[in-house]
Amino acid sequence: MTQRSDAPAVPLDVGAALPTMARGWSRSTLVDWCDLIDDGPFSSISCGERITFHNTEMLTTMGAAAGRCDRVRVLLNLAVGPWHHTALLAKQVATLDVITDGRVELGLGVGGRPQDFEALGVDWSYRHQRLDDQVAELRRWWAGDSVLDGAPPLGPPPVQPGGPPLYSGAMGPKATARAARWADGISWFDLSLDATEVTAAAGRAADAWADAGREGRPHLKVACFVALGEGSTPTLRSFTENYLAIFGRRFAADTAATATLDDPSALTDALLGLADTGVVDEVILVPATVDPRCGELMANVVGALAPAR
Repeated sequence: MTQRSDAPAVPLDVGAALPTMARGWSRSTLVDWCDLIDDGPFSSISCGERITFHNTEMLTTMGAAAGRCDRVRVLLNLAVGPWHHTALLAKQVATLDVITDGRVELGLGVGGRPQDFEALGVDWSYRHQRLDDQVAELRRWWAGDSVLDGAPPLGPPPVQPGGPPLYSGAMGPKATARAARWADGISWFDLSLDATEVTAAAGRAADAWADAGREGRPHLKVACFVALGEGSTPTLRSFTENYLAIFGRRFAADTAATATLDDPSALTDALLGLADTGVVDEVILVPATVDPRCGELMANVVGALAPAR
């Protein structure tokens, strides 16, 4: 893609997720996409987690990605904290931080799918308080405190002092207010990267940070589904509908019909629109297909807007 003459370099990072939520995942998918992302203009590699779905397990996948990628940040986006035993999660994330020489970022959320909790035998109740408690323990153990009296500290020590940056998946006002007490920023989602919606969300997060007595504004990441290449429109809509089917077929179909990031021009315009707001630190492109051609076209768009990245 040729850079538009009226398009300055975008003053935000653009990361790419692995297509773990798309059908057809294999070892070659992992290798091809890791190489594409690490060699390209992207700032991070990431994936999310679900249980009662066809995706690969997040920490295993990101461990493989961490071993393959030498440059990009490794973002866990998001770990559903209440699913995980906190000491084990602390050790797993610290291990990733060592493997990557300090390039890990951890997104944390409470989860929104009761089926996944039931499948794991985990209680659905009090999720928000449990996550708050987990964060305090993660921070304490990464700082070198012992998990048990008389036991050695939990290791390995993370490369980043105090542990990796923490991002909250909070979306509602109450959850955002809680996140303002412990998070370094918010990792959000917007299907079309609508600048008005994202700006409003950023304003709510900034207000929560101020109310909590935090200095500065929270770092904001925003993810979106993307499909580029042949058949991109039906691919994007089918992917979105399948991903959201757990919330009801009608809701999933209606929402999928609003997905718009299915050609390079639409993605270019969306990134430029967010750049103009000045409130977003990183956009995460989540591919709706395992086809590497989609990743190549994503890289073309991002590279054209930020050729010096």
